[in-house]
Amino acid sequence: MLISEFARRAGLSTDTVRFYIRKGLLAPQTGRKGGSNPYQIFTDEHVEEARLIRMGQALGFSLREIAALAKEHRAGGMTPERSLELMRDQCARLEEKAAQVGAMLSYTRAKIAWMEGGQIGPEPSLGGIEGGCVVGMAEREMEAA
Repeated sequence: MLISEFARRAGLSTDTVRFYIRKGLLAPQTGRKGGSNPYQIFTDEHVEEARLIRMGQALGFSLREIAALAKEHRAGGMTPERSLELMRDQCARLEEKAAQVGAMLSYTRAKIAWMEGGQIGPEPSLGGIEGGCVVGMAEREMEAA
């Protein structure tokens, strides 16, 4: 299939498909038609690869990480053990991010309550949220309780 049909089936824009090709995430076959700009030919396997890329992004992997993992997979290095290791590592990263988002949400709720309550008492601060990291937020929340 050509790029427009592939993009439609994969649920991507043609610009996204071209971007993925430039980044080495997709490697379509080159057809004989098209002269100096040969057609790119995609298969059902490419559609599956595109879906895996989108799933990887949804799981929080960067495109650089996805490209490295795809290369590892194509080389036959993606064993069940390696997949498990990757998923455990990503789970830990997502849990850390969830804790950071939870701390920011707690701050936002406290700030709203403070503002709605007439700004009485000390203004809530970002506390342990520094540069996207949560530092000792759980201890401060326990002290406040």
